[in-house]
Amino acid sequence: MVAFCISSLTSTGGVTGAFILLPFAVSVLGFTSPAVSPTNLLYNVVAIPSGVWRFHRERRMLWTMAWATAIGTLPGLVLGAWIRLKYLPDPRAFKLFAGFVLLYLGGKLLFDIVRKRKQQNNGSADRSITGQHFDLGHLSYDYQGETFSVTTWPIIVLSLVVGVVGGIYGIGGGSIIAPFFVTFFGLPVYTVAGAALMGTFVTSMAGVAFYQAIAFFYPNMSVAPDWLLGFLFGLGGMAGMYLGARCQKFVPSKAIKWMLAVIILFTSIKYLAAFFGY
Repeated sequence: MVAFCISSLTSTGGVTGAFILLPFAVSVLGFTSPAVSPTNLLYNVVAIPSGVWRFHRERRMLWTMAWATAIGTLPGLVLGAWIRLKYLPDPRAFKLFAGFVLLYLGGKLLFDIVRKRKQQNNGSADRSITGQHFDLGHLSYDYQGETFSVTTWPIIVLSLVVGVVGGIYGIGGGSIIAPFFVTFFGLPVYTVAGAALMGTFVTSMAGVAFYQAIAFFYPNMSVAPDWLLGFLFGLGGMAGMYLGARCQKFVPSKAIKWMLAVIILFTSIKYLAAFFGY
């Protein structure tokens, strides 16, 4: 039920909700070992396909962006997983790191909302994505009569950095990359949601496999994912993401951005307060 409620809201913005499930697992369930990260990634693997299928069915899936994101985040996630085990096995240090990452992300998104007071067009026009093009130079697509074009390499480099952070935090990177697409590249939130989910799915599969494979080398540490908990989270998330993807086109883009900013800032403040003993 927790996973369903979270994912039904966050998936409208291309975010799986894993970054909220992680503090729930740590603070409520007492799951503080490094294994909490791959368990979170397992939730993504189980839950995301339903949302991606819904976006694809309604022609709102930006496949070119999804694959560009996956190319960058895959190697970054492996590096992030190694950093998590090597330097951040202590839950207290992990909370500090996660708190600052989310604080920056939420602050940047909030600043963007306040700065751009004029709300995007949210009419009931067709929201399908057409004319998708991808090469090593740039990717472009058409949406509601407007052509959006971005350079490919900055997306791949940004995805690499996000993959490192996502591998450390156990979120696959989607909750970071989606707001970046909106704030730094100026892309409509309706068009990046499905791509962010798909990119997160691909990298999460790699992350789960990596953590499971290296668990053998850490016999005195809980590293492998908790498969039962991950599937329980995933089943709730599967239903929630389908609902979120189905309802996204009826929700104003500004409302989606506000929701992402508030959730991210609340989670970051909670982590930092816990680290400093408040």
